[in-house]
Amino acid sequence: MARLHIDHEYLLSTLDTLLRIPSPTGYTDTIVRKVTSELTRLGLTVELTRRGAIRAIRHGREERGARAIVSHLDTLGAQIKMLKDNGRAELVPIGHWSARFAEGARATVFAGEGAYRGTILPLKASGHTFNDEVDTMPVGWEFVEMRIDALARNRDDLERLGIGIGDIVAIDPLPEFLDNGFIISRHLDNKAGVAVMLAALKAMQEEGVDTPVDVHWLFTIAEEVGVGASSVLTHNVASMITVDNGTSAPGQNSDEFGVTIGMADQTGPFDFHLTKKLVELCEDNDIRYQRDIFRYYRSDSASAIEAGADVRSALITFGVDASHGYERIHTHALRSLAELITAYALSPVKIPRDFEESGDVKGFTRQPLDEADQNLSPEIEDEELEE
Repeated sequence: MARLHIDHEYLLSTLDTLLRIPSPTGYTDTIVRKVTSELTRLGLTVELTRRGAIRAIRHGREERGARAIVSHLDTLGAQIKMLKDNGRAELVPIGHWSARFAEGARATVFAGEGAYRGTILPLKASGHTFNDEVDTMPVGWEFVEMRIDALARNRDDLERLGIGIGDIVAIDPLPEFLDNGFIISRHLDNKAGVAVMLAALKAMQEEGVDTPVDVHWLFTIAEEVGVGASSVLTHNVASMITVDNGTSAPGQNSDEFGVTIGMADQTGPFDFHLTKKLVELCEDNDIRYQRDIFRYYRSDSASAIEAGADVRSALITFGVDASHGYERIHTHALRSLAELITAYALSPVKIPRDFEESGDVKGFTRQPLDEADQNLSPEIEDEELEE
């Protein structure tokens, strides 16, 4: 048994539900509770870290050498930087995204006394007042402000509403699911990755499949600000696959169809052997794929490695057009990713040495050289294949 059948309707309905739950970094409790509830419904026991990162383990035949699949629940957003004398609020971004995409966005500010709706506007928003100056305003967070939909003519009014510096602002996703398979929304990064993981897990639970090692289903809450999977891994995890977005843009090889396998990001190459295995799984299971390298990109994998986790890491992505903006993906990529996750979870372990955190050279992996060099060290030839 290789890849499993993915419930397409479940995947899409789950994504729609997740998109409608605000979860900018720092305001993720609600979505943590939702995903925890769904994991429990699917039959797993859930552990939460102090701040809310999720770990749910689906047990396999062996606890050692476990595999981890990870996505992040948090999205981009903003915070109140200053209460202005005109009754509006200055903002700073949560995560890295352009104020160009903030202009005109509907949003919710979570204040101490409740939530308020509002709109992010350029400082000069009215053509009837500023004429052509509305088209010559610079782009930047210092050139936008949030208009609160409440009686707020000055700073004192904002304070009376309970709005304060540091309050978190969630940006409306405005999702559209088209009949041709395209999905357009903000925050597909990485609500789509979470939906893919849940759909893959559902397929495995319904089929009752047995895996060679434990599979850890991990969901982090601060990837957009660089924290990611830095503190959610346990020591028996030997390999980790991050599910996130790829960038289908000029100069990139990502695509909105099939799986895009990340070969490297700004922190360097992903694990040679794990990445090679993912490519082979795609080829063996007739899963469309392409490879890409991301120069201005990091993910949960980077934060885990930088935090000192000694795990093999890889990145599989769904191609996103206009990433960190008003994004577009296709359901074909989501289904392909879920199929690859199931194929990987079921695949045999080929590096038994990874069951231990350290050891001698016996069983250590070998990377191919040219043909003349293949027999340089025959005494080390044993089961040293790819994980």
